[in-house]
Amino acid sequence: MKTIITTLALLFVTALSAQNFTGKAIYKTSKKSNIKFGEGQEGISDKMQEELQKRIQKMNQKTFILNFDKTTSVYKEEEKLEAPITKPGSSGINVISLGGSGSTDVYYKNIKQKKFANKTEIMGKAFLVKDKLKEYDWELSSETKNIGKYTCYKATFTKEVENTNMRIANGETKETTTKETIVTTAWYTTQIAISNGPKDYQGLPGLILEINDGTNMIVCTEIILNPENAVTIEEPTKGKVVSLKKFTKIKKEKNDELMEKMKSRKGMDLGNGINIKMGG
Repeated sequence: MKTIITTLALLFVTALSAQNFTGKAIYKTSKKSNIKFGEGQEGISDKMQEELQKRIQKMNQKTFILNFDKTTSVYKEEEKLEAPITKPGSSGINVISLGGSGSTDVYYKNIKQKKFANKTEIMGKAFLVKDKLKEYDWELSSETKNIGKYTCYKATFTKEVENTNMRIANGETKETTTKETIVTTAWYTTQIAISNGPKDYQGLPGLILEINDGTNMIVCTEIILNPENAVTIEEPTKGKVVSLKKFTKIKKEKNDELMEKMKSRKGMDLGNGINIKMGG
């Protein structure tokens, strides 16, 4: 009973000051890779495979910032200077990203109006994806843990997805698609009583501080409430306006087109002196 009263008191205090309430949350992301290079190919050792996986993992470790008020937010990657281009290591392996890094993406949410606007791009072409916020079928739990100074509660949701595994070996790309059940676990805190979180996640009775779907991990490392230099939250406006369904279709078509080009040429010239070779 004491816990319930304390939680209600926190919610009440937050509600009183919500009119001018703003905040900034910093998240660290990581992602497991399911891409294998040169599997079974002569000259590609286990050590080289391990180095490639480490480089891909490092590419997927990023920092994002969520600026929010009581009903809106903007989520984007932290701005930083690009690392200088270095020569290949002793293994002669370079990892090159084929698509955009997402560093220019801006994900805007309006919780009250249940809508989002995502400024993004595909192969250099700007899009503005505008649609309704996704409704998550959250299952709440009484299980708790601390993230920093915040007490967090566990919530989960389950969905069926198609998982595509890609292998590049002997100049050939092989893809296998399987269906699997993914359980996504969120940890949220009612000490910050806004129904928001990183990326497209929202819909819980508190700010989401951690998300884990088994492949992608997002963890909040710092929260600043009512910062002195609060960022003005604005909906992005640039880019070709499309629905989420339309954007997903365009993205798949472009990915399929790129893979077909790579398969037919056993590689691809990206220009600017950059060549991707498959095998050999």
